[in-house]
Amino acid sequence: MQKVIITGGAGFIGSHLADRLVAEGKDVVVIDNLSSGRLEFLEKCKGKKNFKFVKANLHRPENYSSELAGADVIFHLAANPDVRAAVTNTKIEINQGIHSTYSILEQARKRDVPAVVFSSSSVVYGEPTVVPVPEDYGPLTPISLYGASKLAGEGLLSAYCGTFGLKGIAYRFANVVGDRSTHGVIHDFSLKLRKDPSRLEVLGDGRQTKSYIIVGECVDAILFGAAKRLPKISSQMEVYNIANRDWVSVAEIARQVIAASGSKGTKIQFTGGKRGWPGDVPKVMLDGAKLAKLGWKTKLNSLQTVKAAAKIIWDETGN
Repeated sequence: MQKVIITGGAGFIGSHLADRLVAEGKDVVVIDNLSSGRLEFLEKCKGKKNFKFVKANLHRPENYSSELAGADVIFHLAANPDVRAAVTNTKIEINQGIHSTYSILEQARKRDVPAVVFSSSSVVYGEPTVVPVPEDYGPLTPISLYGASKLAGEGLLSAYCGTFGLKGIAYRFANVVGDRSTHGVIHDFSLKLRKDPSRLEVLGDGRQTKSYIIVGECVDAILFGAAKRLPKISSQMEVYNIANRDWVSVAEIARQVIAASGSKGTKIQFTGGKRGWPGDVPKVMLDGAKLAKLGWKTKLNSLQTVKAAAKIIWDETGN
């Protein structure tokens, strides 16, 4: 692949993907409406001859469709980044998730883009009874609107592959953390501690346990799988989990963030209940065996990832 489109490329994962592909000499076009992305995340790409930024809403294809001509692949990462937002704004996942995915797939069809890589999520599994969860687990019953929008996006991609001959990959991410993160539990804990280092409120009972992966390794997996599989896929969609096959508790994450902050005597206060918020999945651990069979695996486990991210995010929230 030489010409690459990244939707949501000014966001957390998207900007890291853009950095990597621009550095590799690919022709990269980032499409982002900057509703949650930030131009400063693309500082490493600015000024490069093989990089272009287009500010556009995916619902308005007249503002970006021409950029897709000649593209080899679209990495569709544009989405609402905050799982909890739909609790108070139910339309956000319809607009920023389902409708945006339909729009980019339709433009891919019209502009003859041969492949689309979609960023899905572990939340499509809902509360699975098999742990770690393999990609062929079913039925898929998400319990959040974020999860529903990701599952709908997978369905749309699968349908466009089957109907129009697209090649597609859907990656189901575990919790991705690291620099440029603007949401998530580590980010939230850091902000709370900066406001009041004497106490740290933790939503739920602290026993929620989930898998974590650092953003650089997530990008490694995205590109590894695309390079291995897109040339071999024939008009269909393949699904891969991207995750560590272990987990860490929210209580442990709280301790790691406190340690990164250097705070002394901070009291952790749990609000109670097994969920942190409505739609939260208390236990998430994915089986990444499919990517492992292709030759990819993480270098850091979940605890090592959280330790590294806690320091990075603590420093970033102070700037």
